[in-house]
Amino acid sequence: MKDTQDALMVVNQMQADGVIGKYAIGGAIAATFYIEATSTYDIDIFIHFENTPGSLIAAPSHLYDYLLPRGYKAVGEHFMIGGWQIQFLPAEDALYKEALCQSVEAEVGGVKTWVMRAEHLMAIALKTGRVKDLTRVGQFVENHAYDETELNQILERHNLVEKWEKFKKLEHFNRENIESSK
Repeated sequence: MKDTQDALMVVNQMQADGVIGKYAIGGAIAATFYIEATSTYDIDIFIHFENTPGSLIAAPSHLYDYLLPRGYKAVGEHFMIGGWQIQFLPAEDALYKEALCQSVEAEVGGVKTWVMRAEHLMAIALKTGRVKDLTRVGQFVENHAYDETELNQILERHNLVEKWEKFKKLEHFNRENIESSK
């Protein structure tokens, strides 16, 4: 936990120094605030990236300019901070922007941080559609770790109702097969 606290203190300092604005933890680490932990090697930090003047691409150069002189190493698309691989990801579409804006305050060992809400994590996982993401959605469902009304509203706003319906059919099919094999 100390490594996580150290990493989040650096991210909070980046925010205090104006390097990043509001941020929210997403992905597997964020899910651990609501459901049982799964293994992961990084912390996904979602932020608004500013476009470089004259460019359509958001450049992360300000992150490098801030972190490298302070001794944090870049490893691929990650920065090594407090023993964690931290990946700064753009909140680039409407769903991610909403998830970032509506994130909730949480604490990790006394360190304040921001975490995406369970319903947004589920919607993002459905949108992404990887096996590990759908497995995580199943864990939210199994643990009743979300607000169904709120999830349905998010899914409607972001055109994900069809994916949710397909997931529920698949989940029901899987449950029937497990129960019949007992």
